[in-house]
Amino acid sequence: MKQTNNHVGLGLAAATRARDVVRNAGSVPAGLLPSAIEMSWARCLDYGLDSDQGAEFDPLARVLLAEQMENSRHLLTHAQPVMDVLFEQIVDTQNVVVLANNAGYILHSCGDPEFLTQAEKVALAPGVEWSEANRGTNAIGTALAMGMPVVVDGGQHFLAANRFLTCSASPIYDPHGHLTGVLDVSGDHRSSNRHTIALVRMSVQMIENRMFAATFNDMLTLRFHARPEFVGTLCEGMAAFADDGTLLSANRNACFQFGQHLEQLRGANFSSLFGQPISRLLDHLLVRPQDPMALTLSSGVRVQARADFRPSHLRRHSRLAIAGQTGTAATASEASLPSTAVAARRGCPMDRLQTGDPQINAVLSKVKKVIGKDIPILIQGETGTGKELLANAIHCVGPRAAKAFVAVNCAAIPEGLIESELFGYEDGAFTGARRKGSIGRILQADGGTLFLDEIGDMPLSLQARLLRVLQERVVVPLGSAKSYPVNIAVICATHRRIRDSVSNGQFREDLYFRLNGLTVMLPPLRARTDLDALVGSLLRELGGEHPPSLDPEVLELFRRHPWPGNLRQLSNLLRTAVVMAEGESTIRREHLPDDFVEDIEQILVAVPAAEAAPPAQETAGAVTCPRSGIPGTQSDPAPTFVPPAPPPEAGAGRLQDLALQAIRDALARSGGNISGAARELGVSRSTLYRKLHG
Repeated sequence: MKQTNNHVGLGLAAATRARDVVRNAGSVPAGLLPSAIEMSWARCLDYGLDSDQGAEFDPLARVLLAEQMENSRHLLTHAQPVMDVLFEQIVDTQNVVVLANNAGYILHSCGDPEFLTQAEKVALAPGVEWSEANRGTNAIGTALAMGMPVVVDGGQHFLAANRFLTCSASPIYDPHGHLTGVLDVSGDHRSSNRHTIALVRMSVQMIENRMFAATFNDMLTLRFHARPEFVGTLCEGMAAFADDGTLLSANRNACFQFGQHLEQLRGANFSSLFGQPISRLLDHLLVRPQDPMALTLSSGVRVQARADFRPSHLRRHSRLAIAGQTGTAATASEASLPSTAVAARRGCPMDRLQTGDPQINAVLSKVKKVIGKDIPILIQGETGTGKELLANAIHCVGPRAAKAFVAVNCAAIPEGLIESELFGYEDGAFTGARRKGSIGRILQADGGTLFLDEIGDMPLSLQARLLRVLQERVVVPLGSAKSYPVNIAVICATHRRIRDSVSNGQFREDLYFRLNGLTVMLPPLRARTDLDALVGSLLRELGGEHPPSLDPEVLELFRRHPWPGNLRQLSNLLRTAVVMAEGESTIRREHLPDDFVEDIEQILVAVPAAEAAPPAQETAGAVTCPRSGIPGTQSDPAPTFVPPAPPPEAGAGRLQDLALQAIRDALARSGGNISGAARELGVSRSTLYRKLHG
């Protein structure tokens, strides 16, 4: 703190000396002030301002202020919630949060009541102009003049009347790259904090991203970053594309990743920016709309991307993409066809889920018969088997495809919030509720499809409300006496056996029968026969123009693995492998994650040992997975990985004993050569060492 006070004291002394020079010489001395402040003071002299003049102000008349606010309505709508959050971060610090338009007129402010009284003396209130030409050097006006963030500390204000303030401001750019306003935090210079400008800049990023998403709500918007964990954060790049793949606009983070200014990017198309046609992205969205996609920028940097997906986007873009490939335009008659007819003519998105497995083909055959028939669908299957992908495909080819597909994960939303998320709420319905309330997910899906994932985890207390909505087709938000009609198709999914939940009283029987129109079971990956085709399809999606191939040894490892995470695990594994094999044409064993290799090595050691052991007592109903040869149980609709059953007298450590004996036998045959034994067993030397000495 002492160093901060010394720094502030030195800054104040320098500003005082500079002010004396301005009074006496009528010019700004060089080297006493930060360069940005020095240039601003020079402009103030050009404006004819006197540093000792009073802080007179003449706020806009109410009618004129209302006009300014209406002109900046888009900015205000998206900035006010962010300002409230920002103020919560600096509450009780003698500060005020201010929003001004691009002319410097304050539109909105919020702050500590105690400091607001002081702020009124210098007119930090709506309707007052804080342009640099009017109020001298100040964070709002100087940020607008320079087009960049700025901090004006105490005596650095050109007008002496404003010296008790320290202000931190950052300009706000609209989705088309035009300067539209400025966000500022002003407070008593004695309690200034050098981190305030960082909070302001983060808040501006949030405002800009909100405005961008709202402006291009009806366009295909891509969110991307070189670091996957930054996708979905303030740091992500956002780029919006027209129907033909032409870039409409990009936010500042996207421009930084592209390495070009927005003006330079205007008119660029998707293929020139990412090195592949937009149809590749659309194919990905049809099959895996929730999964990220690997793309490569023209600079060679690989990024992970997600798209804001809407079925209406996909239908418009798909017609153009297909027309571009065939050299023909989509006909007007086709544009007027119902979505199901267009899907039939162009190829059903559901067909893309068919990669040769007869179980999947049977599921899709059943589902196609009930699409558009107002029959609820319940999709069962283990986590990661593609339940949401199937639900999305059902929506895309049905008569509701032009409307929203709203997915709700009942297990991911805290129990205390799921009711408000589903049914919505009125303003003031509970503590912490948003201003103006929320319509809720069910009303968002009106006319479209509501996908309730993990419905088996829905709290019992809410099941009665959901049943009433499904029966009466009306929604009553929390805190409201008014009901709203709703027209939705319902698709549910769960990894649980709902019948068991009904039996033990955890799920309402009447709701189960209401949702159980058609029940289908998605098989786990280990029970599917199309692993090779799935791997090939994923590699084509993840690998760009030149996807790598899979080494035969790696493919054999894939065939032996039980895949407890199913398609999600396979997709994530291949995504990592593609990155690790960058610049190479083949994915080999060394490109796989260490934990996956360790898992498969343990299986490779254990299975040969078990095969060499005396035959175990047969288990009634044992069956074998067609792909991996790993036993399952006939009573399970989807066999799960279990090691071979040991003899009754062997105990729980039998499998480990068998693995250890297999290693010892291999060592004996190789004359004690670790490398030779590892090659014989198909595992690494480190695994043998760990097994022998662990």
